[in-house]
Amino acid sequence: MFIFPMMAMSERNDDVAQLAVNTAITEFVNTARNTGKITEENYTKLISDLYATGNTYDVQIELKVIDANPSRKKGGHTSSTGGDDSNKKIGESLYVSQYTSQIMDEVEGKGYKLMKEGDILTVKASNTNNTISQMLKNFFYSLSGNDTYSIVGQHSGMVTVTGTAK
Repeated sequence: MFIFPMMAMSERNDDVAQLAVNTAITEFVNTARNTGKITEENYTKLISDLYATGNTYDVQIELKVIDANPSRKKGGHTSSTGGDDSNKKIGESLYVSQYTSQIMDEVEGKGYKLMKEGDILTVKASNTNNTISQMLKNFFYSLSGNDTYSIVGQHSGMVTVTGTAK
C-alpha cells in the first residue's frame, strides 16, 4: 500500500532531475555556440549542475568541425563580372568529428577549446546510477521484461561565432 505512493514520488524526483539535466545541457551548448569556445569553467559548471541532481552521469561531447571546402576551382580565370573566381568553391564542405576525450584534452591543456562558425556541437548526458524509481520499476516490471528508465538529456546546435582566445 505504501509502495505506489513511494513509486510516484520517486518518479517525480526523476522528472525534476530530467528537467535539470535538459536545462544544464542546453545552457552549456548555447553558451559554447554563442562564444565559439568550450571553456573549462563552463564544463565544470555543467558537471556541477548535473551532479546536483544526486545522480552520476556519463557526458558525451561531439564536435563536428567544418573543413572549409577542401577543393577549390583551379586557375585564375576572370568571371563575367571582371573579378577573379580562383577561390570559387567546388563541392560540399566536409565535417570531421572530434569526441569527448579529444575535446577535453584540449580544454584541460589550454583552458578552452576554440570552435569556428559552422561547427556543430552535440552534448548528451545519461545517468549511470540506478535511481529509486528505476530500482522500483525493475523490481515490479522485471517479470514483463521492461527495461529501466534512464535520465537522458541531449542538445546540439551550430556554432554562430568563431571563438577567440581572449
